[in-house]
Amino acid sequence: MSYREGRFWQPDVTVATIVVDSGRLLMIEEHVRGRLVLNQPAGHLEPDESLTDAALRETREESGWDVRLTSFVGAYQWKAPDGPDGSPGRHYLRFAFAAEPIAHDPQRRLDDGIVRALWMTPAELQAAEARHRSPLVWRAAADYLAGRRHPLELMLQVA
Repeated sequence: MSYREGRFWQPDVTVATIVVDSGRLLMIEEHVRGRLVLNQPAGHLEPDESLTDAALRETREESGWDVRLTSFVGAYQWKAPDGPDGSPGRHYLRFAFAAEPIAHDPQRRLDDGIVRALWMTPAELQAAEARHRSPLVWRAAADYLAGRRHPLELMLQVA
């Protein structure tokens, strides 16, 4: 049965923050389904939360860094592969933002599953492609590195 025939379908709405300092990218090393993977600080949009607030919150919770958002990089749609048990892959709609670091709290307890936050050069991140949580990791980083920047005013939360 398709969506148009009454089957409920909804993508996972997520945010990601590309934090850059001295040419290095802030990355998160985390355990996901038995693998140690790399991702930007990223996570799901929560009810009644703006996209920009979600990006700031997820960055703080996963890395201990407070950041200032500087631009919107892009929106990305991706369907994860089907599971080994044949379950269908989830659909993701990711909103990626660029940011600069403001302050770090090294004592902050990071979200469950997070091993550490680390800084990587673009070359190091690209070389670790087999460990990326999804293809969205490099695509958003590459778009940022290529100069893709849009005003934050594109993100409107209408009350």
